[in-house]
Amino acid sequence: MLQVAFIRENKETVLKGLAKRNFKNAESIIDQVISTDENRRSTQTELDNTLAESNKLSKEIGILYKNGEPKKANILKEKTSQLKNESKELTEKLGQLSEELQDLLYQIPNIPHDSVPSGNTEDDNETVFEEGTIPTLHEGALPHWELAKKYDIIDFELGNKITGAGFPVYKGKGARLQRALINYFLDKNTAAGYNEIQVPHLVNEESGKGTGQLPDKEGQMYHAGIDNLYLIPTAEVPVTNIYRDVLLKETDFPITNTAYTPCFRREAGSYGAHVRGLNRLHQFDKVEIVRIEHPSNSYKALDGMVDHIKGILQELELPYRILRLCGGDIGFTSALTFDFEVFSTAQDRWLEISSVSNFETFQANRLKLRFKNSEGKSELAHTLNGSSLALPRVLAGLLENCQTPEGIKIPKVLVPYCGFEMIN
Repeated sequence: MLQVAFIRENKETVLKGLAKRNFKNAESIIDQVISTDENRRSTQTELDNTLAESNKLSKEIGILYKNGEPKKANILKEKTSQLKNESKELTEKLGQLSEELQDLLYQIPNIPHDSVPSGNTEDDNETVFEEGTIPTLHEGALPHWELAKKYDIIDFELGNKITGAGFPVYKGKGARLQRALINYFLDKNTAAGYNEIQVPHLVNEESGKGTGQLPDKEGQMYHAGIDNLYLIPTAEVPVTNIYRDVLLKETDFPITNTAYTPCFRREAGSYGAHVRGLNRLHQFDKVEIVRIEHPSNSYKALDGMVDHIKGILQELELPYRILRLCGGDIGFTSALTFDFEVFSTAQDRWLEISSVSNFETFQANRLKLRFKNSEGKSELAHTLNGSSLALPRVLAGLLENCQTPEGIKIPKVLVPYCGFEMIN
């Protein structure tokens, strides 16, 4: 969430950033924010003055009674009674204005970093890096959903029977490979200095608001209505919310965590060949990395996260590319996002497998996540997160790119984790 003071003092910069995002009605909403904030501040001033006058009169009443002047005291008491009614009305008005202001701020996305390219759709994203050789597959090579059926390692129909579409059942070597990838990702992350934690898979409404999933993506989250809890769409939500309402010290930075969780997304409106098989699921596994950084170091940290994921993909021997997302494709809460994509040779297209983002102070403002700077003043921290990695499309890429006439050859780095070299 953007800070009101920043919006008020940098209106043109905010509007320019929102224009890069193609955000509709930007000027109207920003003007509403500024006018509502002015009204809120003037109401606060009026309330403060009313309370101050009431307190002053209360002291005078006490003195008058003490001096034996009850008539004068009673006259003042009538005035204090009127002031109490006024302060009550002002308090109610202030609460209403604060709520209106909060609702307006929740509608406004983050301001993109200067390096974010302009554009409307994913076609306008900028390729910043590409590595790996796209393999030439043998005749009769299959997409992963056909390979899953051929080798009986993933059963989409059984998942559909148990729950519905988008909830696959992993079997035999498919389940072992899934577990191997989770352990491998966690080992790589902890070796890089990330602290492994386990977190709840359901969160409350405040947690969803803290990281920006609510109210923006409410329709994409599974909601347990009786308890008003939400199934997590990513470990980013519970991990980052560990630091909600926390005041850090500068010496606490950097804070680095990694967590494996299942993730749940309704993906409403997703259909067609591009979401077939593992390409888009309602439940999937993911290993996440989350950082809390000093503002002066967050973009250096972002570069480090990108390099870290590069190293993993190099070891998996998968052809990949990195995209800098354009203003029209970047997420609601992000200031800068890099997407990693693996090339699926059997599908002849790129599959997104990771997003690495710097949110700057956007989440921290919602979370009230601050630190004491060297001058002793309270300042908002920067938050970052990335997939390291999401399993479904990594697995799809491995199955498709590593297939041979004899079976699917497992990358060397995973063999110690899964205990076999081939799926056949």
